[in-house]
Amino acid sequence: MAFNYWPFINKNKTTTEKDTQITVIPDHVAIIMDGNGRWAKQRGLPRITGHKQGMDNVKQIVEVANTYEVKVLTLYAFSTENWKRPEQEVNFLMKLPQEFLSVYLPDLIKENVKIEVIGHLERLPKSTQKAINNALEKTKHNTGLILNIAMNYGSRLEMVDVVKSIAEDIRLNKLTPDQIDEQTINQRLYTSHLPEPDLLIRTSGEIRLSNFLLWQLAYTEFWFTDAYWPAFSEHEFKQALLAYQQRKRRYGGLE
Repeated sequence: MAFNYWPFINKNKTTTEKDTQITVIPDHVAIIMDGNGRWAKQRGLPRITGHKQGMDNVKQIVEVANTYEVKVLTLYAFSTENWKRPEQEVNFLMKLPQEFLSVYLPDLIKENVKIEVIGHLERLPKSTQKAINNALEKTKHNTGLILNIAMNYGSRLEMVDVVKSIAEDIRLNKLTPDQIDEQTINQRLYTSHLPEPDLLIRTSGEIRLSNFLLWQLAYTEFWFTDAYWPAFSEHEFKQALLAYQQRKRRYGGLE
């Protein structure tokens, strides 16, 4: 089923301006984008309509994050568990990266956004892989916001990969068990070159991590909202930033 008109998007919205109350900006914001299907159901629409609206909302939130000079924005787009969903829905979700990049890649390049992807991409359809690889290549020299997309990603699978990597180095006598420490693991994570998330946002009112960045979120500040992802706006993002700057991050110590 093809949809050519999406009345929920404000194509002529004004450019985001910084809120002067927000003075402490997290370097890395991670978002569990949840609630697309429920957003659609509330409106009597097919679930895929919610996914399409959620995809378009990514561009708005990237613009807001860029305005506030967030360095890394990691978005949970498709988990290793999402393959359990109905085949028709999964097939539609697999097409969204192609559509998003075909529409918005020129703008992202213009805004100096660098696209990165974490997860097992080899299971994705070839056409999806091609669109992703094209975006990676065309933005690899950009120096602005890193838009890090978790696609076919699961934190437990990531940890399994880390364990396999360490085991292989031990087998090859490149590493001994006594040499294994946190840094050994950090260096093998998919996000090894990125700072750990400072702020995690989850939409839709759910309060759980859903197998997302379990190692990396050890000392991350969490912020939850009842807003479904398609309705998650610049206002909610600002509220999350305001809440973040009021937190006291002690990392297990004292102020």
